[in-house]
Amino acid sequence: MPDENFYDIGIADLPQWVLELPVPAAGGELEDPWMFSDGRPLPDPGPLRSRPFRDGPQRSFSVANSGRTPIADEQVARVFRKLAPDDVQVFPIEVEGAKTPFYIINATRCFQCVDEENSLEVQRYPPEGVAPERVGTYRAIHGLRIDASRTAGARVFRIQGYSSALIISEEIKSALEEVGNLGVTFERVTGPR
Repeated sequence: MPDENFYDIGIADLPQWVLELPVPAAGGELEDPWMFSDGRPLPDPGPLRSRPFRDGPQRSFSVANSGRTPIADEQVARVFRKLAPDDVQVFPIEVEGAKTPFYIINATRCFQCVDEENSLEVQRYPPEGVAPERVGTYRAIHGLRIDASRTAGARVFRIQGYSSALIISEEIKSALEEVGNLGVTFERVTGPR
């Protein structure tokens, strides 16, 4: 049975490092640097690295650049491995200047679960002036609400057509808050606005 409440992870407005998108440790770029926000299982990308493009305090859990690639230390990765083993992949990533090992948390599930009626404002990309693959997908959602009954019991997932959202269960949120030193915020996406 899914948790009653779910939360969207956002970037916290507090001093913290901001990491570049992951790249192969051997050099070059990933063929699809945004793949970690697709909500699908991925083949092992091999050794990866990143570095801060803006310096600040190292956080236990943050998001790389605008790609919304979740990057976490060992304690946070352990939370995801333990509480959502069927919903995530954890890939090691070397972060330049990091004092501890870090990992990319890849949500492997994606659902069409936006509750448009109860979300405050839903904007879709129009047919004109946009890349064809974006037509009809979500451009922005304010006051996001999801229908948890359409998430197949997942505890971590992405939203189909709105990959910037990374949704977690209340149990995972609580466990992450216990770890502390987070560079993220949690916005509830279930229940009344």
